[in-house]
Amino acid sequence: MFLTVPTLLTWARIVAIPLLVVVYYLPLGARLQNLVATVLFVLFAATDWLDGYLARRLNQTSSFGAFLDPVADKFLVSASILVLLYLRRVDLVVALIIIGREIAISALREWMAQIGASKSVAVHMLGKLKTASQMVAIPLLLFDGRLFGWLDTGVWGTWLIWVAAVLTVWSMAYYLQKALPEIRARVK
Repeated sequence: MFLTVPTLLTWARIVAIPLLVVVYYLPLGARLQNLVATVLFVLFAATDWLDGYLARRLNQTSSFGAFLDPVADKFLVSASILVLLYLRRVDLVVALIIIGREIAISALREWMAQIGASKSVAVHMLGKLKTASQMVAIPLLLFDGRLFGWLDTGVWGTWLIWVAAVLTVWSMAYYLQKALPEIRARVK
């Protein structure tokens, strides 16, 4: 099921991610750049929900789609974090924690799947909370202004991205702990 509607949405999300970066090279002015980048991020994030919904609704789930969807998510988050780092809206430590964890856990999941133990590193509520806090923090940091006249998105986004960083470390420790028995058994 390489060319289903849900998989095409996932591919579109991957292909469109560079637009988020290009916005900051266009002569739009900072406020418009921030607004366009925020809207793009929210649209890309919405396609993540939509492709999963359509895959289930249209009975078009596939192992390829299950592989590609988290890859697209990691590209979106990593690209956004790098843009925010470039704009000095996120600390280097936060960027390293979030991107490093994504790489480490992806590698761990791939290895665990190869040895037939992928259930021990299945998605957990901590990972979902980490993702939720990232997906709220990133558009707030991209917008970097006042929303509704009173909400300072830079302040709230900074707090939430630090919450995401803490949850990132916590969830990584959880996944590593769950995988540790298999790791010990294989490394002997």
